[in-house]
Amino acid sequence: MQIRTGDTSDPRVIELLDHHVTAARAQTAPGSAHALDLAGLRARDVAFWTGWDGDTLVATGALKMLSAHHGEVKSMHTLQTTRRRGFGGQMLRHIVTEARARSLTRLSLETGSWDYFKPAHALYRAHGFVDCGPFEGYAEDPNSLFLTLDLSVPAGR
Repeated sequence: MQIRTGDTSDPRVIELLDHHVTAARAQTAPGSAHALDLAGLRARDVAFWTGWDGDTLVATGALKMLSAHHGEVKSMHTLQTTRRRGFGGQMLRHIVTEARARSLTRLSLETGSWDYFKPAHALYRAHGFVDCGPFEGYAEDPNSLFLTLDLSVPAGR
């Protein structure tokens, strides 16, 4: 998979992101879905990437800067027909690498707590993320799972 800076004007990107936001909202209780829309991904504090398998858009991911030392994983999504091929893991590793390059010491995320999100839970935990409480404006919510990764620990430990 080739990872590129995301182009939020590309119709293929718009279509996959629209599917991501729609699916996340359909699988989450009202008021508990926090997926970024296109305007959110265009914000100055967000870096957005797309993953390509040849000419096929297969993954998206973003890093939102919360502070000089804390970032949030956003818009992680893999095309349904290409899941279980490692693209999500590649995108997540890219985001972690970018966070380290920006000298972040903590990387957090919010995802749904429902069964639909269990593959995402497994992916994040396999990459070292652990449970944490709400952060940066989130509230305790039984429909949300909050995870964090300590980036002050050298990679591979």
